[in-house]
Amino acid sequence: MAPPLGAHVSAAGGLVRAVERGVALGCDALQVFVKNASQWRAKPVVAADATAFREAHAASPIGPLVAHAAYLINLAAPDPQILARSREALADELERCAAHGIPGLVLHPGAHLGRGEEAGLDAVAASLDAVYAGLGDCPTRTLLELTAGQGTVLGRRLAELAEIRRRSGCAERLAVCLDTCHAFAGGYAIDEAAGYDEFFDEVAETVGVDAIACIHLNDSVGERGSRRDRHANLGEGQIGLELFDRLLADPRLESVPMILETPIGDDEGGHARDLATLRGLAGGGKLSAKRGSSRGRTRSR
Repeated sequence: MAPPLGAHVSAAGGLVRAVERGVALGCDALQVFVKNASQWRAKPVVAADATAFREAHAASPIGPLVAHAAYLINLAAPDPQILARSREALADELERCAAHGIPGLVLHPGAHLGRGEEAGLDAVAASLDAVYAGLGDCPTRTLLELTAGQGTVLGRRLAELAEIRRRSGCAERLAVCLDTCHAFAGGYAIDEAAGYDEFFDEVAETVGVDAIACIHLNDSVGERGSRRDRHANLGEGQIGLELFDRLLADPRLESVPMILETPIGDDEGGHARDLATLRGLAGGGKLSAKRGSSRGRTRSR
């Protein structure tokens, strides 16, 4: 059985429109922004709009939902004003997700901006504790995303995500989002059979496979280890298609939503083409016979 497949779709015109766009694409899963990702503030949630979104989702064939947090948020910011705004913005987005019935919010952990990794990891953990302390029983979890590690951005290594969870007092409210472009650009050899196994061995030893709540499926413009966060359409970047074939066939991941964040292109058909590619692989496409013998990847279908 293939994992739930979907894409990050626009919420222009309201979140209900995002559901409509996801259905039109044939998505099994969906990722959205719950506010403008390039601004700190947004209009308050209208209860009727949140109800309409929940009802539209329930009536659709779409299953898992995730949201992506605003890019301005930096939970490791040395500037007290930016740190306060970041914590406030994260709390707001988690509450927006809860209102719309979205159980997970993907978050880039932050950048230490010269203070060093250890201080940055401590700051992120403390920020998450402070945010959740003010949210009561908010059901939405934060999904810490593996990053490409550009500049002083934290989260390039799985061990960093594990450390944030270990240092936090709210680890049960934190999960993990993997990103294929970020992992590859960050230096993991996931494009090779042996490297794939080594990567998931490291997942098991650090965050744990059960902590994976979402995977972003993106090819990479940059070469392995480039630390460039530039996404490419599947098969058109430096990773190639064999990685995606392995992920789709991995029984450990069969219930994990896999979301495209690839370019939509001038004709806006990029996601449709990439979904068709994934479904071709999931259906036993031509690459299946080329995969190396990797542990834990026996097909269940």
